[in-house]
Amino acid sequence: MRCLSVKPKKHPNYATTITKVRMRLGFKFASKSNTFFPHSSLPPAFPSSLPYFPSLSKNFTFSGKKKLSLWVQRVGYKTETQLSDKMESGNPTEQLIRNLYPPIEPYSTGFLKVSDVHTIYWEQSGNPDGHPVVFLHGGPGGGTSPSNRRFFDPEFYRIILFDQRGAGKSAPHACLENNTTWDLIDDIEKLREHLKIPEWQVFGGSWGSTLALAYSESHPDKVTGLVLRGIFLLRKKEIDWFYEGGAAAIYPDAWEPFRDLIPEKERESFVTAYHRRLNSEDLEIQYAAARAWTKWEMMTAHLLPNDENIKRGDDDYFSLAFARIENHYFVNKGFFPFDSFLLDNVDKIRHINTTIVQGRYDVCCPMMSAWDLHKAFPEADFKVVPNAGHSANEPGIAAELVAANEKLKSLAKKNKP
Repeated sequence: MRCLSVKPKKHPNYATTITKVRMRLGFKFASKSNTFFPHSSLPPAFPSSLPYFPSLSKNFTFSGKKKLSLWVQRVGYKTETQLSDKMESGNPTEQLIRNLYPPIEPYSTGFLKVSDVHTIYWEQSGNPDGHPVVFLHGGPGGGTSPSNRRFFDPEFYRIILFDQRGAGKSAPHACLENNTTWDLIDDIEKLREHLKIPEWQVFGGSWGSTLALAYSESHPDKVTGLVLRGIFLLRKKEIDWFYEGGAAAIYPDAWEPFRDLIPEKERESFVTAYHRRLNSEDLEIQYAAARAWTKWEMMTAHLLPNDENIKRGDDDYFSLAFARIENHYFVNKGFFPFDSFLLDNVDKIRHINTTIVQGRYDVCCPMMSAWDLHKAFPEADFKVVPNAGHSANEPGIAAELVAANEKLKSLAKKNKP
């Protein structure tokens, strides 16, 4: 593996500069020499393959902060957000962790019957005596995955994941009966009480951000902190943007298969046309519509195409729940009484420590919604990731999500009696 050599220069800040590089960028020295290798746990926004290094001189030299800043920018890190001397936690000596935590397994799992129709899957991982945090997945209908646990410090957090009605391991699969936002809010409360948790931190992205806002505004006394990603307020203009042709201007190649499943005479509303097919009595018609619906979203969820994500659209079991439940919620306008419901009720949660993380080039949930929430809720930290789309798994977004949880961890420790 190639390494970088730092050629010493007689500069009063040389030792301090090298130490900052090592500590802040996750490098460790291979020996007492000035040669250092990338640490195995680089921040997510720092590609592990390090494609930039071959183009750098073997004898690259530093002479003060200005050249350090220029070098860091060359390898893709922005000094104003990643190398700030004053840490966001409020403690100038503490660097917020931005790396995803290692994979872990649940220490307990179960099923909770929440209605005559529905039973939801839940799991707990991390520290059984830790600070509770509940993860609200996207879609609706997306379900949880093992990677969702990695945003949280398992030594500090008691991590609760659950699959919402009809999604993932919950049953009945893809069921729309008694499946509304308010039913899900009740389920979150039933799960909290079942696990004997007085209050918890709430983490949600995409549709999960919608549900997190709706739940927090309904039960603000039960929420210790909020981390929201890829803001979706389920307003008409957001649905129209993504499902009625707006985003097609950016992804015409991905849009055409979605569009072409629907005959021209039905294209006045794609959401309505898909609703008919996703609720057809013919299961094959359901599956065809579900695949087209899901692939459209998966092809647009990352700034750069992600083949593994796109392949999820070929999974009929996943796609049917994802497409049917999403479409069901969108046809019913999220079951909210009016379009601006979530924004109009922000006053109820202003006291909750909140971070909003948004990819600048998010096509699924464009930044206009995060911006509107930021203006309505200026007390919340607002993090725009300049080189990211929608997915929580994009490096820059993942880094900000981990950092947001670390900040709330620091606050929780400080406030602990």
